[in-house]
Amino acid sequence: MSNQLINQTSPYLLQHANNPVDWHPWTEHALDVARNQNKPILLSIGYAACHWCHVMERESFENDVIAKIMNKHFVCIKVDREERPDLDKIYQIAHQLLTQRPGGWPLTIALTPDGHAPFFAGTYFPAEARYNMPGFGKLLEKIAAHFHENSEKLADYHLSFNQALEKLNPQSSASKIPDPLTALAHASAHLEKQYDSEFGGFGDAPKFPHPTQLELLLVAARHPGLTNLAKQTQSAKTAAEMPAQMVTNTLTHMAQGGLFDHLGGGFFRYSIDRKWQIPHFEKMLYDNAQLLALYCDGYHLFGNAQYAHAAMATAQWVIIDMQQSDGGYASTLDADSEGEEGKYYVWSETDLRAILVENEYSVLENYFGLYGEANFEGSWHFNRNPETDFELLASNPETGDEIERALSAAKSKLLAIRNARIRPGLDHKILTAWNGLMIKGMAKAGRILQQPEFIQSAQIAADFVRDNMWQSGSEEGRMLATCSQGKAHLNGYLDDYAFMLDGLIELLESSWRSADLEFATAICEAMLARFEDRENGGFFFTSHDHEKLLCRQKYGADDAIPSGNGAAILGLLKLGNLLGETKYLNSAETALSLFANDLEHHPSVNSLMTIALQHLGNQHTTVIIRGDGGPNQNAAVQKWKRFCDDQYQPLTHIFAIEKDAKNLPPTLALRKAGKTTVAYVCKGNHCTPAITSLEELKKQFSRDGGTEDSTDSSFAS
Repeated sequence: MSNQLINQTSPYLLQHANNPVDWHPWTEHALDVARNQNKPILLSIGYAACHWCHVMERESFENDVIAKIMNKHFVCIKVDREERPDLDKIYQIAHQLLTQRPGGWPLTIALTPDGHAPFFAGTYFPAEARYNMPGFGKLLEKIAAHFHENSEKLADYHLSFNQALEKLNPQSSASKIPDPLTALAHASAHLEKQYDSEFGGFGDAPKFPHPTQLELLLVAARHPGLTNLAKQTQSAKTAAEMPAQMVTNTLTHMAQGGLFDHLGGGFFRYSIDRKWQIPHFEKMLYDNAQLLALYCDGYHLFGNAQYAHAAMATAQWVIIDMQQSDGGYASTLDADSEGEEGKYYVWSETDLRAILVENEYSVLENYFGLYGEANFEGSWHFNRNPETDFELLASNPETGDEIERALSAAKSKLLAIRNARIRPGLDHKILTAWNGLMIKGMAKAGRILQQPEFIQSAQIAADFVRDNMWQSGSEEGRMLATCSQGKAHLNGYLDDYAFMLDGLIELLESSWRSADLEFATAICEAMLARFEDRENGGFFFTSHDHEKLLCRQKYGADDAIPSGNGAAILGLLKLGNLLGETKYLNSAETALSLFANDLEHHPSVNSLMTIALQHLGNQHTTVIIRGDGGPNQNAAVQKWKRFCDDQYQPLTHIFAIEKDAKNLPPTLALRKAGKTTVAYVCKGNHCTPAITSLEELKKQFSRDGGTEDSTDSSFAS
């Protein structure tokens, strides 16, 4: 018998639709039932690819005895954290406040029926007492008894809890926006204290990629100002060399280790060990979007072919496994198949020897270091062997071709066998925010790796979002958060607007379409209208007309997903500089002022905002290339664009616009095409006169050190 989740579109909620628990989705009806019956709410938050969510379902939510306890004492509400990040963020913070430790999924929270304040919080609980944890059924009875015994104390509890959450919001202060370069240097120095110099990454096991922090280090590694700062402070290694060392060591170990899928491409969620050998096997769209962009930038700056390979394989995996037939990108691939985590990805030695001929096995054994005891529950999960310099072996004129052919044949055979296995579950719902992240990653991959099909994939996804998730009928436009089974719904969050804005700007850098600029501008206007705090600055996570929740938050720190405020500020600065729109630039600066104290004292925790800070004023450069309209226009424009793109410049953004491009806004239209290809180099609201030759453009780049950190007085408005 099904419960009230049966008509939902979320794959995660549908996984629980036939539990004996009387699950409700989070709706006004369910909240009314709790109030009318004076029952506490048992809120369970998870997602479709969550391994421990599956375990708790099998142990407890499919258990008739425990289900009866839940149904008797609680109104039970199940939430997909990917569809409702507004609820998840609030109650993850609540968990940390109540337990003094980080949360996770499944998240198990007991709420008061009035005000929905949490009075108990935990994560996974076993059905029977073990792991030093109580059995779930007995725990539920104690929670229910506590609620009724303390009902008077809990009556106004939501008011005090709301105040505690409100204090976590950034407060307006007299602090000035910190110096961008100083904040960047401090962030890098702080990350160095957490850095694992042997295996890369930050901290100990479990080890997560932290892509936003690595992106910050890439910016620091290329920033000419840090070299000058190092000379002044006599700390060259800390200020100038360490960012490059930290990011390359981390990228190399992640790409060689088991975090990367060496057969099918893409990255898993995190490593359970310090050495990046064994992952938690789920694949998330948002992780892969950020890592795809990161490895492209790493290849761009350092020229490491291994980074290009990781990026290429990841982008191909996205197109094959994650891009849906309607164009959007799916959310996650489960860690489990056939009820076992990682079963789809691992190999027994017996299987490998049965599939491969002798020389193929020998090369594979050497390449992945398949010696001794298998590394994952009696089977092998592939990691590059750090003791084998395969590139050197492959370059041997006598044996190199044979080794490469054997390895390629072995991988092809294994991938074909793997593709025939029972696959992990795919959460096919399309999330606007995560699609914005992947549009950015695919657009960058197409440009840097010179793969037009990756750019086309991003354009198809952008068109899907515009056609299915964007409602242009209202005065400022509205974004919907999720689409599944052809149904788009749920009021969009700040991340949906900010990540799509940033993704579209990246897409415009890779291939200009005026429709993408129009969409980006419409999103930007709607974001300002719906989310900006016009009095104090910054952006709320939920819109002004969103359902009223326990608290309305402004988040600045990065998590597994970058900060929405950071992405909004970065998008405003990029688009504001491209269009010469001071309204966007002023909003970005006001938001940075609100977070000034956080940027001064915790710049690495607010990495994306620290990156955005670098784009203030003359730090940011926009290059606009215009075609001549002739028959060879595209070839000439692309030659100029290729030169600019080949310079790694994280604070410079290059747009190539054909002469006959339609519907350009006034400021862009002023950057007119000429009788030949021309370029304009702009810092803030000052631009060079039209540059009419590629050699002159090269001189401009050379004179300005790649156009960054320049104060060239020859610029004219």
